[in-house]
Amino acid sequence: MPDQGPTDQPTTELDARYSSALHPRPGAEDVTAAEWSQALRLLAAAEIFWLSTVRPDGRLHVTPVIAAWHDGALYFSTGPGEQKARNLAHDGHCAVTTGGNSLTEGLDLVVEGTAVRVSDPAAMEVVIAAYEAKYGEHITSPEGTFHGIGDAFRKGDAVLFAVAPDTAYGFGRDDGVYSHTRWSF
Repeated sequence: MPDQGPTDQPTTELDARYSSALHPRPGAEDVTAAEWSQALRLLAAAEIFWLSTVRPDGRLHVTPVIAAWHDGALYFSTGPGEQKARNLAHDGHCAVTTGGNSLTEGLDLVVEGTAVRVSDPAAMEVVIAAYEAKYGEHITSPEGTFHGIGDAFRKGDAVLFAVAPDTAYGFGRDDGVYSHTRWSF
């Protein structure tokens, strides 16, 4: 599991070049960097994430995944033969994003880091519990979309990865006031 713990606080900075503070308008003078605690709440609550990996030939691969934030890392899974698993075996660098589709509200998040395969059974059990707590009946109910995912991890039918952020970005929108936050770890 990643070395970063849940109490590690990143360096936070507002990038005025991409924030409303650079473009004066009512309310823009109050633009501040988003707090990492807000990003953590959103990472914990988000149901769908987009994983971006790089193929061995340099082409990008982007696909939706479910993920759970736990103990300083974002955990996601894939089948061992799927494109994202093959890409990560070649190059673990990736970006995981989540957010909304509104132009006037929300905070979109990008987590950049290196995906590390999780194979320790005790660590897997902790992450399985985090998945089950987050996705509930989608994972635990026989009618659920991802029913049996915990057993798939245990048997190796699905591989589990952890991404501890090296850098994360928050792109905020609040009624025409925009912010661009960078968190460095």
